[in-house]
Amino acid sequence: MVNKLVLVILFVFSFVEVNASPRKREMRGVWIATVANIDWPTRRNVTSEVQKEELRIMLDSLASLRINTVIFQARPTADAFYHSIHEPWSMYLTGKQGRKPVPYFDPLQFLTEEAHKRFMEVHVWLNPYRLLNGDGISALDKSHLYFQKPHLFVHYGGKFYFNPGLDETRKYLITIVRDIVERYDIDAIHFDDYFYPYPEQGKDFPDFETYRTFPRGFSNKADWRRNNVDMVIKELRQTIQAIKPWVEFGISPFGVWRNIANDPKGSATRAGIQNYDDLYADILKWLEEGTIDYVAPQLYWEIGKKTADYEVLVNWWSKHANNKNVYIGLYASGLSLRKEQAWKRPNELARQLRLNTSFPQVDGVFYYSAKPFLRNHQGLLDSLKTQFYIYPALPPVNRNINRKPAIQPENIRILKDGNEAVLTWDKVVANGGDEVAYYIVYGFKGKKAGDINNPANIITLTKSNLVSLNHFKLSKGYNSFVVTALNRYKEESQPRYAVTRKF
Repeated sequence: MVNKLVLVILFVFSFVEVNASPRKREMRGVWIATVANIDWPTRRNVTSEVQKEELRIMLDSLASLRINTVIFQARPTADAFYHSIHEPWSMYLTGKQGRKPVPYFDPLQFLTEEAHKRFMEVHVWLNPYRLLNGDGISALDKSHLYFQKPHLFVHYGGKFYFNPGLDETRKYLITIVRDIVERYDIDAIHFDDYFYPYPEQGKDFPDFETYRTFPRGFSNKADWRRNNVDMVIKELRQTIQAIKPWVEFGISPFGVWRNIANDPKGSATRAGIQNYDDLYADILKWLEEGTIDYVAPQLYWEIGKKTADYEVLVNWWSKHANNKNVYIGLYASGLSLRKEQAWKRPNELARQLRLNTSFPQVDGVFYYSAKPFLRNHQGLLDSLKTQFYIYPALPPVNRNINRKPAIQPENIRILKDGNEAVLTWDKVVANGGDEVAYYIVYGFKGKKAGDINNPANIITLTKSNLVSLNHFKLSKGYNSFVVTALNRYKEESQPRYAVTRKF
């Protein structure tokens, strides 16, 4: 009977003693950019099977590095990499907006299932206001909202955007997010740095008439613009929490909130762009009010840069996160694209990862973007495998969400069938966020359980309620095992006992 059991993908680790104290909880995320086919799909006019295989290869590469989260760009330009009744299929998927994939598949559904098989979280990355990324209106499908409600859009800097000052825009964005959260088994909704567009020199964003018509009591247009973004951020989180309270809402802003020359709370930087003043995104307010669950500032500069020093900024964000989760955005693509000397001598990202350990408030990192993880620029992948990500890490629990405790698996036991030994337990049955995301199996040499806070003792993650112990390199003599459950809130159950067997 045991020989016929279907086993899940296993992460295999020998039971070794380590001198370091690796983190058991750490965000290890990678952005998968779809706009302009930056990461995926590499080609638009190919079959769905080719695109699906590209995704599998990418996810396998990330899993081999023990990445635990992907941030998938499902709505790059008011279009969809998923089945939507509100917006057309993306031209970056099929080559023409509105054209469905052939053979038909839903990329977001496929990616979510494949990522969860590999024990990765899925954060769905949406761009709130961008309609087109430099393409002409002729690129839009005739079914697009632009042709039904052109009053919602403005033209600025050669591109088209939703008008953030309209209540109808805010309601529409909430509809888009509600649809995704209701229908897909995702772990977070994610926005990046594109709120109001980056300013064009000498040109003001064309919303004066909207401001004059709907001032909402504001006498300052900049404050009014910030309030437009504040409202949609607050209502989006409320919407998400009302549907699936374990789904997080995170923002990845431009790396500078404000320069200290403009605000005593600002960072010791001289950046030419500031979130607060230019993109009208008051990230600090959202962190203080708890209207976002995590922040992932894009710190795409090197350590020691005069105008925006990485070390200065990681320190600043860690101090101003207001007890919200902080994931630092790292520029993995910079290892091949940046021209500054710091990026030419291996390896700026490794230096930044080491520096991050000086800031315990930093809960991990997001890497931009996925393509470098199919290569090995400046030995980055080697460094991750051998230095930084030797062991698996669970994603951090979110401190801004009211979480439910996980239910501990019961009746843990070892069964023997000939030469095969199987560790099994009763499935945890729960609902409402208590559902098991996966089980965690720990192994220890000897008759007693050791430290489950040391990820070196994790021998596998599994969605099944059994594992074949023959797959692991066990010590001769007695070995002890502990099993816990991780729920959708990322809470881990508390083990009450271990099982022991001689091998």
